[in-house]
Amino acid sequence: MDLESYREQAIKKQKEHKKLLDGLKKKPPKNLDYIVQKTHDDVFGDINCLQCANCCKTTGPLYTEKDIERIAKHLKMKAADFEAKFLRTDEDNDKVLQNLPCYFLNDDNTCSIYEVRPKACREYPHTDRKKIYQINNLMIKNTLICPAAFEFVERIKKNLIK
Repeated sequence: MDLESYREQAIKKQKEHKKLLDGLKKKPPKNLDYIVQKTHDDVFGDINCLQCANCCKTTGPLYTEKDIERIAKHLKMKAADFEAKFLRTDEDNDKVLQNLPCYFLNDDNTCSIYEVRPKACREYPHTDRKKIYQINNLMIKNTLICPAAFEFVERIKKNLIK
């Protein structure tokens, strides 16, 4: 998977993608949630995250208190020890990873805590949510990181024209 090629295309198409997504916000089609789910399923039928894992290598998820408790328990650690070892508080006062790539990313791009991974990881790249237009700015950012997010926006465009 050529991540640089995807990123270059995403940069070139940012204005076009923003216009498309903003149009969905102004006048969403009645069946938008259906189109979004179908497009998401099609994209992830074609793209295997394990060939990429760019999100795990370049961006850190936000860790909620529930995430911290769940993962610490899984690792047989105290929540405070887990936080001290792996997390820091960022400028927005969110708990995020101290370092990237993610400590839990294995050499084969699998996740060593997949069953208990943070909510943010489970939902990424947010291409299967209802009222997708509520996260336009996030979706544009994700197209720069995630080939599936880029492909999703490209296919949404085609699926709305049909």
